[in-house]
Amino acid sequence: MSSEAADRIVVTGATGNVGTSVVRLLSEDPEVGSVLGLARRTPHWSPPKTDWAAVDLAAGQDDLAELFAGAAAVVHLAWAFQPTHDPAMTWRTNVLGSIRVFEAVAEAKVPTLVHASSVGAYSPGPKERAVDESWPTHGWPDAAYCREKAYLERALDSFERAHPRVRVVRMRPAFLFKRESASEQRRIFGGRFLPGPLVRPELLPFLPDIPGLRVQALHTDDAAAAYVRAVKSDVRGAFNLAADPPVDAALLGELLGARPVRLPRTAARSAVAAAWGLHLLPASPHLFDAVLRLPLMDCTRARTELGWQPDRTAPEVLEEFLHGVQRGEGAATEPMRGRKVG
Repeated sequence: MSSEAADRIVVTGATGNVGTSVVRLLSEDPEVGSVLGLARRTPHWSPPKTDWAAVDLAAGQDDLAELFAGAAAVVHLAWAFQPTHDPAMTWRTNVLGSIRVFEAVAEAKVPTLVHASSVGAYSPGPKERAVDESWPTHGWPDAAYCREKAYLERALDSFERAHPRVRVVRMRPAFLFKRESASEQRRIFGGRFLPGPLVRPELLPFLPDIPGLRVQALHTDDAAAAYVRAVKSDVRGAFNLAADPPVDAALLGELLGARPVRLPRTAARSAVAAAWGLHLLPASPHLFDAVLRLPLMDCTRARTELGWQPDRTAPEVLEEFLHGVQRGEGAATEPMRGRKVG
């Protein structure tokens, strides 16, 4: 990392699942001079070399260029998953807010932008083999999350053509979990009142085995290590990030001691759609459709060009996360706060 890169790194969405891990690693890195964490609500958490600023990307009232001035890199992680019943609201934060970040990076002449894309940006793909970063990124148009991630891929295409001197890195991680994110993710996907203690093997005599439900997982800290490497390395472009092996009903059955039972897609989707329509489940049936179509990712480029590989396997990641859900684990930020229900 150059002497300029050692000065100051700005992280948006710094109090969330990925942000807390990225800020912690940057604050512990002797090559990083200081970190500025941006979030809607500043935390009481005080890692070394880190300052905080309250910023609401959806409101568009903050002078981001002023906050970015003098930074060696901006790591853009801010993202809103809810409300799923109001996609216009998430569009304002995720798409319009991200475009404000890109424009401020150019205005402040920040040399490096590391953007949190996702496996969700990819077009439907195979489940029996892995695809590299050249796979099309048109998302699944019916799911707001995928639609927004794919739109920002196109926005970055235009940004790179207009600002070739900015080094743009697009990280495309699999589903990210850690113990400290358990309560937040339970609230986002399972609902605020889903009792964590119910997630116990003895209460799951069988597990739905849905055709196409084969995805990848990754520990958030392992993803954060890749983000930090991207900040410090002279790389550009997209990087897939995932741990082995892929997660399916057979693997989950072994992990939970539950017997997989085949369930048709239509039956599973109808149940999700009914619960979502009654506002009992925050995760939408459109996201369910997308998950069944996501490709598996080949992470060769991250290994060879970033020198990155995950420290934890997918089963280790899920086991840690499930224990966190049971115990209502969280972290010292508002989005990540722990809460045990039931």
